[in-house]
Amino acid sequence: MTGTRSPHLGFGLLIAAAALILDQLVKWVVTVPLSLEAKGAIEIVSFFDLRWAMNCGISLSMFASCTDTTRWTLVAVTAAVALAVAFWMTREKARGDVIALAMILGGALGNIVDRVRFGYVVDFADLHIGDFRPFMIFNVADACITLGVLLLVARALLLGEKAPAADGQPSAE
Repeated sequence: MTGTRSPHLGFGLLIAAAALILDQLVKWVVTVPLSLEAKGAIEIVSFFDLRWAMNCGISLSMFASCTDTTRWTLVAVTAAVALAVAFWMTREKARGDVIALAMILGGALGNIVDRVRFGYVVDFADLHIGDFRPFMIFNVADACITLGVLLLVARALLLGEKAPAADGQPSAE
């Protein structure tokens, strides 16, 4: 296994842990000290509010159903995705891809923690232009997942196929 393990795995695990901790810390701040659930919304600036939302579904609140079956099915599916991402991260040689995967992993774990603890994901970030809301209400975990996926896609499109190193192996950057 030593020959196939990512040289950036430790760094990736630190990023995943940081994403998870930041997500849970911010959710604690909006739920406990700011009491966002009771207040409903807090305007921060004209285009960004903290707005309480309990997301029982998946991205964009699709398949929203606050039943135990939905809750535990989404925990299992998200955990399977997180395990696949973690496995990919252990094998990935490109540091940029490890960073992207770590962001996805940390975000997925943050949302799993919410579903296990509360039965729903705590969403609170409401980015808008007046009454126009181009995004659903989201959280730090969602932002990490989105940025990680965008980074993977951008790197795949912009960098193309990884060039082999002098030893014939793909470049580790």
